[in-house]
Amino acid sequence: MALTKPRIIELLLITTVPVMFLAEQGVPDLGLVLLTCIGGYLSAGGANALNMYIDRDIDALMDRTSQRPLVTGMVSPRECLAFGITLAVVSTLLFGLTVNWLSAWLSLGALLFYVVVYTMILKRRTSQNIVWGGIAGCMPVLIGWSAVTNSLSWAPLILFMVIFFWTPPHYWPLSMKVKDDYARVGVPMLPVIASNKVVAKQIVIYSWVMVAVSLLLTPLGYTGWFYTAVALGAGGWWLWEAHALQNRAKAEVTGGKLKEMRLFHWSITYVSLLFVAVAVDPFLR
Repeated sequence: MALTKPRIIELLLITTVPVMFLAEQGVPDLGLVLLTCIGGYLSAGGANALNMYIDRDIDALMDRTSQRPLVTGMVSPRECLAFGITLAVVSTLLFGLTVNWLSAWLSLGALLFYVVVYTMILKRRTSQNIVWGGIAGCMPVLIGWSAVTNSLSWAPLILFMVIFFWTPPHYWPLSMKVKDDYARVGVPMLPVIASNKVVAKQIVIYSWVMVAVSLLLTPLGYTGWFYTAVALGAGGWWLWEAHALQNRAKAEVTGGKLKEMRLFHWSITYVSLLFVAVAVDPFLR
């Protein structure tokens, strides 16, 4: 269970299921929802296990990852590799045989992107790692839509972009908190190579774009007043927190007084509220 990183997968499923309600414009087949969630969990769990296999050397040196199963010796590298590959194969077949093959290929693509592009290529080479590597975390919205419709459209692509612009300002505050960990192992997360002022400015830029993109669903006819109200309210609060963090960074506040984790925790609440609104909105139109 620990190898699959269930707390991360919880966020992925939060963005998958509501999109299925939007695609159906009502309640989707609950059996299909269950199969999609199981397939999504297995796929993301396989990706996370393979990520731990590849990163086991630096995980042993970082405080926040020092209790992972490969570091403690609870699981051997060979067992972890076999487990990750098995989940990848099983999840792809489950999607293809019980949902549809479009969802299967999207799921497999997300897994390969996370493992190969992010973990193996980007993570240790560029401060843009989480920006482009975050594409893997955007894929569940496409998978949820394609599971219902066996196609794609502008609605899931807009929500894909919301998650794309959400990911950096979601993760950078956490990276600010644990930047010493990343610096110790040579992973160039943005807070490691740039000042808090620079990071906070980037957070504000991405935040404004994210909120703007989230409001595109309504003028295109996919959502109504309820989603719009939630997107405006939650997005407004996000921008307030982002600018507050920037102001503290400009004032050269450090340590606990920087309160960077306020935005990190709010980012999880924000995405939960936004996608609950995605699911509820069809019933209020």
